[in-house]
Amino acid sequence: MNILSIQSHVAYGHVGNASAVFPMQRLGCEVWPIHTVQFSNHTGYGQWTGRVFDGPMIEELVDGIAARGVLPRCDGVLSGYMGSADIGTAILRSVQRVREANPKAVYCCDPVIGDVGRGVFVRPGIPEFMREQAIRVADIITPNQFELELLSGMACPSVDRITPALAAVHALGPRVILLTSMLTQETPEDSIDMLASDGTGAWRVRTPRLEISVNGAGDAVAALFMVHWMRTGSAAEALGLASSSIYGLLRRTAEAGSREILTVAAQDEFVSPSRRFTPEPL
Repeated sequence: MNILSIQSHVAYGHVGNASAVFPMQRLGCEVWPIHTVQFSNHTGYGQWTGRVFDGPMIEELVDGIAARGVLPRCDGVLSGYMGSADIGTAILRSVQRVREANPKAVYCCDPVIGDVGRGVFVRPGIPEFMREQAIRVADIITPNQFELELLSGMACPSVDRITPALAAVHALGPRVILLTSMLTQETPEDSIDMLASDGTGAWRVRTPRLEISVNGAGDAVAALFMVHWMRTGSAAEALGLASSSIYGLLRRTAEAGSREILTVAAQDEFVSPSRRFTPEPL
């Protein structure tokens, strides 16, 4: 399986491509990474060096890959944080080129917009770009709860309110939705939920809530879920596998007291999770 991953990248730590590429490789995928930014470290440290690239550079790199004659062998495209609408447009053009070469190729979009407690943290125009363009051409999207609410225009305090929100977003285009984090009125205080929906059904996984705050976990779980869904064709099975791996990764990171997720040290969690969680239908 060959995956084109277009995301931000850091030299130190694990966010964006630095979080998504290695898990896919450990699952046996060839990954072609294109970086939308190259920073020394993630911006949560308050200081960083590096630069943001532009849309034309992304398309230039895709031109170079296409010149190798390999786009027909590209099975999927994964995208994450988009620093500008210019970069977003270049990503969607790249998706179109891959699909023209391989109509069966899958596009997984992580619609990074914001989060509970932080609100919207992307540049003006990006939320609209995500809702009006990106998710409408995606096969899979991987929002958090805040992003699902924004994309659907519906508050989701409980499971019965999440169901119509999922339906509204499915109607915009994506076949599969992975809700990467979910805290509802039904979620116990010591737990956190993940949910997957394919339009015909929805499944939930509940894992223990870890006392940890790190960057990059969402990038990793989007990559894991995409690969597992492409291999199994089952949203439920992909949810079980991806949630088990990400829980193991975060548990080991928390036990080590690390500020960065232990993508390399805990790599066995990607292929053989130490604890497995079984999805339950909603």
